[in-house]
Amino acid sequence: MNKRARTLTVILALGVCGIFLYPTYNWYFRLPREKIELASRSRQQIRDYAREQARQDYQTLQNLRRTEPDSPLPEEFAYLKKFAKRNYDLLPPEYKTPSRWTAANVQEYATTAEVLAAIEEHHRDELLGIKTASTRILQLGLDLSGGMSILLKADLDNLAERLGRTPTAEEEADAINRAIEILNSRIDQFGVTEPEIRKQGDSQILIEIPGAADPDRVNSFLRGKGSLNFHIVNDEATEAWNQYKASATTPGPLLNSAGRPLEEGIVPLGYVVRGYYASDSYNVDTYQRDLVITEIPDLDGGHIVDAVVGSDTYGRPVINFQLDSEGGEIFFQLTSANRNKTLAIVLEDKIKAGARINDAIRENVQMSGFNRKEAEDLSVVLRTGAMPVNLQIINQQSIGASMGEDAINQGIRGVTIAFVLVVVFMLFYYLRAGLVADLALILNLYIILGILSAFHLTLTLTSIAGLILTVGMAVDANVIIFERIKEEYRLGKSREASIKAGFAKAFWTIMDSNITTFIAAVFLSQLGTGPVQGFAYTLAVGIVSSMFTSLFVSRLLFDFATETLKLKKVSIGWRIK
Repeated sequence: MNKRARTLTVILALGVCGIFLYPTYNWYFRLPREKIELASRSRQQIRDYAREQARQDYQTLQNLRRTEPDSPLPEEFAYLKKFAKRNYDLLPPEYKTPSRWTAANVQEYATTAEVLAAIEEHHRDELLGIKTASTRILQLGLDLSGGMSILLKADLDNLAERLGRTPTAEEEADAINRAIEILNSRIDQFGVTEPEIRKQGDSQILIEIPGAADPDRVNSFLRGKGSLNFHIVNDEATEAWNQYKASATTPGPLLNSAGRPLEEGIVPLGYVVRGYYASDSYNVDTYQRDLVITEIPDLDGGHIVDAVVGSDTYGRPVINFQLDSEGGEIFFQLTSANRNKTLAIVLEDKIKAGARINDAIRENVQMSGFNRKEAEDLSVVLRTGAMPVNLQIINQQSIGASMGEDAINQGIRGVTIAFVLVVVFMLFYYLRAGLVADLALILNLYIILGILSAFHLTLTLTSIAGLILTVGMAVDANVIIFERIKEEYRLGKSREASIKAGFAKAFWTIMDSNITTFIAAVFLSQLGTGPVQGFAYTLAVGIVSSMFTSLFVSRLLFDFATETLKLKKVSIGWRIK
C-alpha cells in the first residue's frame, strides 16, 4: 500500500471512530443531567411530562403576551419562530412576516391547540431524541452506575399445562431461552437500556438493569405473560355494544374484570369486549375503540414460528408470518369458516391489529394495512409476544454502584497516570522516536473508545482494568520496532533503509505475540460471563487497535518525517548518533 493510500486509511479510520464516539462524548459531557434523567423514563411518562410542560410553557407565553407584548421572544421559546413563520407563510402577501418575534406575534395566527401541539412536539422530540441517543453510546455497567437486580423462576408446572404433558429437559431449556429473548425485546419501552439477562441454574433467570429503574415499571413487564392470540371479531355485537355504551347514563364501569358487560344480553355468551389500541407519536399504546371478540382464542400465538416485514407488489409494507403445522391446520379451518370477518390480534388483552379474512389461509400468512413503522413493531409482537412459560419473581432488589462515581474517577485517573508514565518513559528513552510512539498511543486510546462505542459495549470496572492494561501493552510493538531500527542503524544503514528493515523484521514478531493474546481474549469472551467478558472485549479491541497504530500509523509518521521533513538521522536513543 502506498503512502497516500495509508494516509487516507488512517484519516478514514479516525473519522469513522469520531462519528461513533461523538454520541458518547455528547451524552456524558454535553447533555444536561436533568434531560438525561427525563429521557430515561418510560414513553408513557415522557408523554405525560411533555404535555404538562406544554401547558406550563403556554401559560408562560400568555403571561408574556399580556404583560410584555412587545418584548423579544425569550431564547427558551426560540423554536416557536419556525412554527410561527410557517403560519405567516400561509397568509396572503399583505401579511408580512415580523422582523422581530414576540410572545404576541408567534401566537397571532395560530389557535391555542396549534401552539400547545408545537410546544409539546418540541419537548417530545427532544426527549425521544435523547432516549434514542442512549442506545448509541458506551454504556456504564451495573458496578459503575448501580441499578436493579431481579431473580425470576420459570413456572414449569404452567409449561406442563400448556403442553398437556410433562416437558422434557430440552423443552424446558428452550422455553427459558425464548423467555430471555422476549424479556430483551420488551425492556426498551420501560426506559432502561443494555440489561444483562442470563440463565441461572436450570429454571431461573437473573436480570441486572444498569442505572435508575422504576421498580413498579419493571414489575409491570415481568408480570406480563405476553399472551398473544388470534380472535374473531363479532361485528354485529360490536355495533350493539358501542350503541349501548354511547347511550349509557349509569355512572361507573360497564364491564366486569373479565370483559363481560355487567348488564346481561348486550353481548352474546362466549364473547368479551376488548379495547383496540394503536401507537401514538410517543409509540405508546393509545385506546381507540371497543371491539367484541371471541372469549376463547381461536388460535394461540404459540404456533407462530417466524414473522418478518416485507413489501407487496406495489411496495406497500406487509407482515409475513409462518405457523407450525398444527397451527396452520387450525388457521386454515378458522379462515375457511370466517370469510369476510375480521381477525383480531390480541396481546395482553389489548387488540393490537385486525385484518379482514378474504380467503382460507394455511401456514404462510400475509397481513397489510400498516405503515412501515407499525409493520415493524407488529412483527416484533408476533415473534416475541407469546411468553412460552410464566415467570415468578423470586427476589428483587436495588443495587448501588460498588464504587460508582469514585470508581469512574479512579479508573480515569488510573488510565491517565499509566498514559503519562508511558509517554514520559518513551520520550526519555527513545527521544524523537518516542514522540511517534506517544502519538500512536493517543490514537490507540481514541480508536479503542470509538470501537467500544460503535458496538455499544458496556464499560465496567474490569473493562477499565482492560483499558489500563492496553495502555501498557500498546507500546510493546513500538519498542520491538524501535529496537530493530536501532540494530539496522548501527550497521550504518540510512534512516530510510533502517526504518524499512526495522518494520519488516519486527512484523511477524509483533503479529505472533498479539495473535496469541487475541486468541486468549476471544476464549475469555466466549467462556467467561459478565465482568470477565467486559475485560476480554476491551483487551481484544485494544490488541487490534494497538497493532494498527504501531504497524500502520507509526510507519506513516516515520515516513512523513523522512520524506516531508527531510530528516536524515534517526533520533531513537541516547547512544545512537
